[in-house]
Amino acid sequence: MSAPAALGLPTRFDGDPDRVALVIPGTGYSPARPLLHFAGSVLQRHGWTVQELWWQLPSGFVDFAMDQRIAWVERQVADAVDAERGACRLLVGKSLGCFAAGLAADRHLAAAWLTPVLTLDHVTRALHRASAPTLLIGGSADRMWDRAVADSTGHQVLELPAADHGLELPHDPIGSVDTLREVVARLDGFIGSLTPGDGPTPS
Repeated sequence: MSAPAALGLPTRFDGDPDRVALVIPGTGYSPARPLLHFAGSVLQRHGWTVQELWWQLPSGFVDFAMDQRIAWVERQVADAVDAERGACRLLVGKSLGCFAAGLAADRHLAAAWLTPVLTLDHVTRALHRASAPTLLIGGSADRMWDRAVADSTGHQVLELPAADHGLELPHDPIGSVDTLREVVARLDGFIGSLTPGDGPTPS
């Protein structure tokens, strides 16, 4: 179900072949949009290979049962991770992408989840059992974000005051750019702190 990037844009940026990061979109938030675009730029700055995942949601996806949505996302992400033959060590996902948090926990993959759906038990349970370095970023005005739940996972947390599900400030484009700068700076610190040992445990 993967789809190519619009306008023939590259979807892979080569760096260290043994450190691949998978950038995972949201429902309508592609890797070309600001949060994921700059996440990819930070990864490249730190020498990672960046593989963007682009997808076309199945017809009627919003009407799928939740377990079907989760299974669909997990399948897309698992296929992309498996294609890297053990070199994928980090997932960076927006919203819907965090439905793969269970896969990250199972495979001991580091992760940065942007606006994770913390109102969904599947996601919160996965985050609680994840042992690899994990960063959660959300906005206080996002109804799918819960700061208390985020803190309870024991992972790194960044909350942006008054930011919505896009991590933007409504009717405040200048403030939204400042918010984006804060997110990118935090991602830079998190990604820079990862070591070669932060990744899948050998089988």
